[in-house]
Amino acid sequence: MKYCKYFLPLAAFLLALTILVLPLPAQAQSAATIKADYENADYSGQDLSGEDFSYLVFSNVNLQSANLSNVNFKGANITKVNFTNANLQGADFSYAFINVCNFKGANITGADFTFAILDSKQYRELCKNASATNPITDTGVDTRYSLGCY
Repeated sequence: MKYCKYFLPLAAFLLALTILVLPLPAQAQSAATIKADYENADYSGQDLSGEDFSYLVFSNVNLQSANLSNVNFKGANITKVNFTNANLQGADFSYAFINVCNFKGANITGADFTFAILDSKQYRELCKNASATNPITDTGVDTRYSLGCY
């Protein structure tokens, strides 16, 4: 009986230690739910229309002259991506972080940039050609308005 007063606190401590130290089992995912990030890749001139790249990381990717119409970039982290002459009609960039990207000559008709974060150089370049309303996204906002072009 004399050791009983130590048993309960020791058992609780060992249980807590086991829970904190031992790793939890990984949850299995189907191949359809696993998305990879895109870094240092060249997809120039390719047809990626309608793809879902939401919440992915794009870093140092060449998408020059690519067909990216109706692509979902919602919430994506997009850095140092070349969109020169790309077709971005109807693309959804809402909530995306877009930094140091080249949009020169890109077609952004109907693209949605609602709550996207862009640097000032990209903002000025995109506002030159912003027009139309995105029919696909749930915002239905005019491209110029979603960019904040006035």
